[in-house]
Amino acid sequence: MANTIRHQGIVENINGSHLQVRIIQTSACASCSVKGHCSSADTKEKLIDVTDPNASSYQPGDRVWVIGELSMGAMAVLLAFIFPFLILVISLFIFMAIWNDEISSSLCSLALLIPYYYILWLNKSRLGKKFSFSIRPID
Repeated sequence: MANTIRHQGIVENINGSHLQVRIIQTSACASCSVKGHCSSADTKEKLIDVTDPNASSYQPGDRVWVIGELSMGAMAVLLAFIFPFLILVISLFIFMAIWNDEISSSLCSLALLIPYYYILWLNKSRLGKKFSFSIRPID
Protein backbone atom coordinates (compact mmCIF):
# COMPACT_ATOMS: atom_id res chain seq x y z
CA MET A 1 0.00 0.00 0.00
CA ALA A 2 3.03 2.31 0.08
CA ASN A 3 2.67 2.98 -3.65
CA THR A 4 -0.98 4.03 -3.52
CA ILE A 5 -2.98 7.13 -2.72
CA ARG A 6 -6.27 6.55 -0.91
CA HIS A 7 -9.22 8.85 -0.33
CA GLN A 8 -12.51 8.10 1.35
CA GLY A 9 -15.45 8.72 -0.90
CA ILE A 10 -19.18 8.28 -1.31
CA VAL A 11 -20.71 6.68 -4.40
CA GLU A 12 -22.89 9.31 -6.08
CA ASN A 13 -23.99 7.71 -9.33
CA ILE A 14 -23.76 4.33 -11.06
CA ASN A 15 -24.09 3.93 -14.82
CA GLY A 16 -23.24 0.43 -16.01
CA SER A 17 -19.64 -0.24 -15.01
CA HIS A 18 -18.92 3.46 -14.42
CA LEU A 19 -19.24 4.97 -10.96
CA GLN A 20 -19.03 8.57 -9.87
CA VAL A 21 -17.49 8.90 -6.43
CA ARG A 22 -17.46 12.15 -4.46
CA ILE A 23 -14.30 12.71 -2.44
CA ILE A 24 -13.39 15.59 -0.19
CA GLN A 25 -9.86 16.71 -0.93
CA THR A 26 -8.31 18.49 2.03
CA SER A 27 -5.07 20.37 2.35
CA ALA A 28 -2.55 19.17 4.90
CA CYS A 29 -3.58 21.85 7.37
CA ALA A 30 -7.33 21.23 7.05
CA SER A 31 -7.21 18.79 9.93
CA CYS A 32 -5.46 21.29 12.21
CA SER A 33 -7.33 22.37 15.34
CA VAL A 34 -6.96 26.09 14.54
CA LYS A 35 -8.06 25.88 10.91
CA GLY A 36 -11.03 28.15 11.63
CA HIS A 37 -8.63 31.02 12.34
CA CYS A 38 -6.41 30.41 9.33
CA SER A 39 -7.11 31.40 5.75
CA SER A 40 -4.90 28.73 4.16
CA ALA A 41 -6.99 25.72 5.24
CA ASP A 42 -9.16 24.59 2.37
CA THR A 43 -11.25 21.63 1.31
CA LYS A 44 -12.65 20.82 -2.12
CA GLU A 45 -15.25 18.31 -3.22
CA LYS A 46 -14.34 16.42 -6.37
CA LEU A 47 -16.17 13.87 -8.48
CA ILE A 48 -13.99 10.97 -9.61
CA ASP A 49 -15.03 8.66 -12.45
CA VAL A 50 -14.17 5.04 -11.75
CA THR A 51 -14.61 2.06 -14.06
CA ASP A 52 -15.20 -1.13 -12.11
CA PRO A 53 -16.60 -4.41 -13.47
CA ASN A 54 -18.20 -5.02 -10.05
CA ALA A 55 -20.09 -1.71 -10.10
CA SER A 56 -23.39 -3.48 -9.55
CA SER A 57 -22.23 -4.47 -6.05
CA TYR A 58 -22.26 -0.81 -4.98
CA GLN A 59 -25.20 1.46 -4.24
CA PRO A 60 -25.40 5.27 -4.23
CA GLY A 61 -24.42 6.45 -0.77
CA ASP A 62 -21.95 3.61 -0.11
CA ARG A 63 -18.69 4.69 1.52
CA VAL A 64 -15.65 3.46 -0.44
CA TRP A 65 -11.92 3.92 -0.75
CA VAL A 66 -10.79 5.52 -4.02
CA ILE A 67 -7.34 4.17 -4.77
CA GLY A 68 -4.80 5.47 -7.28
CA GLU A 69 -1.20 4.62 -7.97
CA LEU A 70 1.45 7.03 -6.70
CA SER A 71 3.10 6.93 -10.13
CA MET A 72 -0.04 8.54 -11.61
CA GLY A 73 0.62 11.63 -9.53
CA ALA A 74 4.20 11.87 -10.72
CA MET A 75 3.13 11.46 -14.36
CA ALA A 76 0.44 14.12 -13.93
CA VAL A 77 3.00 16.58 -12.54
CA LEU A 78 5.32 15.85 -15.46
CA LEU A 79 2.62 16.38 -18.08
CA ALA A 80 1.00 19.43 -16.48
CA PHE A 81 3.98 21.35 -15.11
CA ILE A 82 7.47 20.02 -15.89
CA PHE A 83 7.13 19.46 -19.67
CA PRO A 84 5.39 22.80 -20.34
CA PHE A 85 8.02 24.60 -18.25
CA LEU A 86 10.81 22.95 -20.21
CA ILE A 87 9.10 23.85 -23.50
CA LEU A 88 8.86 27.47 -22.39
CA VAL A 89 12.43 27.81 -21.17
CA ILE A 90 14.17 25.93 -23.98
CA SER A 91 12.14 27.59 -26.73
CA LEU A 92 12.67 31.02 -25.17
CA PHE A 93 16.45 30.57 -25.29
CA ILE A 94 16.28 29.31 -28.87
CA PHE A 95 14.05 32.15 -30.06
CA MET A 96 16.19 34.72 -28.23
CA ALA A 97 19.29 33.38 -29.96
CA ILE A 98 17.59 33.58 -33.35
CA TRP A 99 15.73 36.92 -33.11
CA ASN A 100 17.23 38.77 -30.14
CA ASP A 101 13.78 40.24 -29.45
CA GLU A 102 12.27 39.55 -26.03
CA ILE A 103 8.61 40.22 -26.79
CA SER A 104 8.33 38.13 -29.94
CA SER A 105 10.47 35.37 -28.42
CA SER A 106 8.30 35.16 -25.32
CA LEU A 107 5.07 35.24 -27.34
CA CYS A 108 6.31 32.46 -29.62
CA SER A 109 7.39 30.42 -26.60
CA LEU A 110 3.95 30.80 -25.08
CA ALA A 111 2.36 29.95 -28.43
CA LEU A 112 4.20 26.60 -28.41
CA LEU A 113 2.07 25.57 -25.44
CA ILE A 114 -1.05 25.62 -27.61
CA PRO A 115 -0.03 22.59 -29.70
CA TYR A 116 1.31 20.85 -26.58
CA TYR A 117 -2.00 21.07 -24.75
CA TYR A 118 -3.89 20.29 -27.97
CA ILE A 119 -1.88 17.06 -28.31
CA LEU A 120 -2.71 16.23 -24.69
CA TRP A 121 -6.39 16.88 -25.41
CA LEU A 122 -6.29 14.63 -28.49
CA ASN A 123 -4.82 11.84 -26.34
CA LYS A 124 -7.29 12.22 -23.47
CA SER A 125 -8.81 8.76 -23.96
CA ARG A 126 -5.36 7.13 -23.83
CA LEU A 127 -4.42 9.24 -20.81
CA GLY A 128 -7.76 8.36 -19.18
CA LYS A 129 -6.78 4.70 -19.33
CA LYS A 130 -3.40 5.47 -17.81
CA PHE A 131 -4.90 7.63 -15.05
CA SER A 132 -7.52 5.18 -13.81
CA PHE A 133 -8.71 4.74 -10.24
CA SER A 134 -10.07 1.69 -8.47
CA ILE A 135 -12.42 1.45 -5.51
CA ARG A 136 -12.75 -0.82 -2.52
CA PRO A 137 -15.49 -0.87 0.10
CA ILE A 138 -14.63 0.52 3.50
CA ASP A 139 -14.57 -2.39 5.96
